[in-house]
Amino acid sequence: MNRKGCPDEYPISLHLNGCEIAVFQLTKYDLKDWVYGYLFSEGFIQEANDIKAVNIDENMGAIHVTLHSHFDEDQFFSKKKHYTAGCGRGVTFFSMTDVKGFAEVSSGQKYDLSYLLKKRSEFAGKSSLYLETGGMHGACIVEENGAITIREDIGRHNAVDKIIGYALRKGLPPEQLILLTTGRVSYEMLSKAAKFGFPVIGSRTAATKQAVQLAKFLNIEVIGYLRGKMAVIYTSSGRVKNDITQEIDFERTVEGGINKQEKTS
Repeated sequence: MNRKGCPDEYPISLHLNGCEIAVFQLTKYDLKDWVYGYLFSEGFIQEANDIKAVNIDENMGAIHVTLHSHFDEDQFFSKKKHYTAGCGRGVTFFSMTDVKGFAEVSSGQKYDLSYLLKKRSEFAGKSSLYLETGGMHGACIVEENGAITIREDIGRHNAVDKIIGYALRKGLPPEQLILLTTGRVSYEMLSKAAKFGFPVIGSRTAATKQAVQLAKFLNIEVIGYLRGKMAVIYTSSGRVKNDITQEIDFERTVEGGINKQEKTS
């Protein structure tokens, strides 16, 4: 496949009620979705209507957001910053202790593993920026009717923020959605998904030990290595049924980490 261009990234500063929060490396697509998703994921807003206005100035590399309510910058910046791992470096203000205070995710939705693999393949085939450059991350939501929506960015956590922002702005019910991502599921990625309320997260690569432990604690199903007819189901909340005749790796979490691997046909 001939690539036509390189992935792009730009330093963009985020300002909230006139206060600069941080500077982020972002790909300049779907920035409004990113604003809503990031501010929700980090606890700046609780719903889309908390935002009064968003002004994106690409020439100056700045996004200015006005909230309906007062923003106490002194109180917020007393929190310790945590820098996210991987490309498109970002900032999160949530610690593992904070995330463990999130509500347990509740959903009666159940899925066949073959369905997740099919949607992961559809996601890959429609990731236009990745197909163009070969160097982008993507995040995708699958709705109850099977419709998918994709957002892409140089950073995997940015892509997840963008798709959360899209779902938040559209008022989509999280308990009926699947989140798929191209990136590693780390604790900060899991915390974003948990904050919104996704019951099932699937990735084409691995999940970290801390993310898996947190997923078990918050009752979230995490499936890694979704490729072809491969999969690793890290948790066992019962939302994903293995209907593949080929052997699939199942890993179950325990208090101390990952339990021994079992083979299930």
